[in-house]
Amino acid sequence: MPSKTIKTTTAAAVLALGLLASQPATAADSTSDAFTFGVIGDIPYGDAEIAKFPARVQDINADKELKFVTHVGDIKNGSSVCSDEYFTNIRTQFDTFEHPLVFTPGDNEWVDCHRTNNGAYNPLERLDKLREVFFNEPGKTLGATMPVKSQENLGLPENVRFNQNRVAFSVLNIQGSNNSLQPWSGLGETTATSEQLAEVEHRTDAVLDQIRETFDDAERRNDRAVVLMTQADMFDPSLLTAATVNPEILSGFRGIVQAIIEETNSFDRPVYLINGDSHVFAENQPLAEGSPWLDVYGQPAADHLQRITVDGSANATNYVRFTVAGNSSDAGVLSWEKVAFSQ
Repeated sequence: MPSKTIKTTTAAAVLALGLLASQPATAADSTSDAFTFGVIGDIPYGDAEIAKFPARVQDINADKELKFVTHVGDIKNGSSVCSDEYFTNIRTQFDTFEHPLVFTPGDNEWVDCHRTNNGAYNPLERLDKLREVFFNEPGKTLGATMPVKSQENLGLPENVRFNQNRVAFSVLNIQGSNNSLQPWSGLGETTATSEQLAEVEHRTDAVLDQIRETFDDAERRNDRAVVLMTQADMFDPSLLTAATVNPEILSGFRGIVQAIIEETNSFDRPVYLINGDSHVFAENQPLAEGSPWLDVYGQPAADHLQRITVDGSANATNYVRFTVAGNSSDAGVLSWEKVAFSQ
């Protein structure tokens, strides 16, 4: 399951590799069932990065062998206005992706929009707007069309899952700011409102349902691995000291972490968690035996869980290119490398 991370790959090099890989496969090609996908998150942040974003989309488009791309949330920084115009601009950029694009909203574009410098919006109104702008065709990806199974029937079209070559993918709306339990201080609130709590409960229940359904289907199909993707870093190293003293600051994640542990241990095959939120690339096993996070969440170990955090904010100078091994491979199911943007 562990992977060597290569940090010197460039977008141009990947394009060259893609041109070679695009030659027709022969019957004896043992890698014909392997595939790659890309992940970005917490991008673009601020005017300079917004200006670079179209070129960065084109860098990803140049990687022709990608099966799909996922943006794990935060399409803006935490101190800019959550305007309709901004959402529409990012949707326009997303429409230029030539690969299927799976997007899950981040806290910066709805949860934290109560902040004065964000426009003092009601976060739930912003979430509704995000769904209107980015999820107007539930069951289909942005960019190129790829069918996905969504929770549209529960009012959460952003929660999707799909399967590729016996790997189950599940993209989930799990948020920073303690999964949206922090008070809307920009609106004068000092505790979570009743409508806020109702949204968190409904969304969390839906997330738990999708996690369980993902693993149930993976078991039934005899899938090789499960890949979960979220915005929230439920194991943010910058919060570990505070959470060790007061685990309640992460209470919004407790039930989700418990479900991931239970399903991972029952599945007994590799499980990968890919997230953004904390902005610094990491690859680790946060729920392995001896991890301090087990005490924070009061849970047993899940040694088969591998977590990968993608770079974000000022560090978002690359995308992460994941390779899913072919069925005949003796190596781990997933490996990954960072691919530098051209600018």
